[in-house]
Amino acid sequence: MIHVRELVKAYNDLHRGKFVAVDGVSLHAMPGQIFGLLGPNGAGKTTVLRILSTMLRPTSGTVKINGYDVLTEPAMVRHQIGYVSTNTAIYDRMTAWEMVEYFGRLYGMEKDQLKQRMETIFQRLKMQEIRDVLGAKMSTGMKQKVSIARAIVHDPPVLVFDEPTLGLDIFVSRALLQIISELRDQGKCIIFSSHIMREVEKLCDQVAIMHKGKILAEGTQDELREQYGQPDLEELFFHLIGEPEEMELG
Repeated sequence: MIHVRELVKAYNDLHRGKFVAVDGVSLHAMPGQIFGLLGPNGAGKTTVLRILSTMLRPTSGTVKINGYDVLTEPAMVRHQIGYVSTNTAIYDRMTAWEMVEYFGRLYGMEKDQLKQRMETIFQRLKMQEIRDVLGAKMSTGMKQKVSIARAIVHDPPVLVFDEPTLGLDIFVSRALLQIISELRDQGKCIIFSSHIMREVEKLCDQVAIMHKGKILAEGTQDELREQYGQPDLEELFFHLIGEPEEMELG
């Protein structure tokens, strides 16, 4: 479903020279699976996800989403994928319903099909009460629900969640994680990026730990704990990356 091979993304920085944000990353994620990307800020997680979503072009390597290449078939990739991030913009002058409808139309959905799909989504995400709320009046939690609704309106087989609970209170975060789990149970292939250990431990079937643009370890949580002799994901994380003091001094 998602096949990434030797992915590299490099930038030319006027002060630092060539900067490699993603350095030879390979990963594979399948339907009905949540693949977790775990790493500190600046590890390269968001860069990888933006390349998967065709928002950035890779420097080298190959990325295929449901059989479509992000470089040669970007329009087809966008139909296969839904992207949710805390930085996703919400239009102040559009209601929740109008925003989701707008994105459904961008995906070329027929009017009757779109209306039926939206009714189902608004019911499932408990969004009926915010149906007519303008973006400018929405809370952070409301905005995140709208972001999810417009990401899944075209029923894509692949979903990308980039730090989706950042800035949300504990109740909204819990509800959001439950929604992601339900989407996995529907057979979606999900990439879930976070630096919050508990979220990754709770949700993810497969985990890759990233640091400085590279994947340091990958496998199921049981496989990783056994391989590195660590009791949990947090201890494994610091075993591979170093304690916070070491990271700061380095």
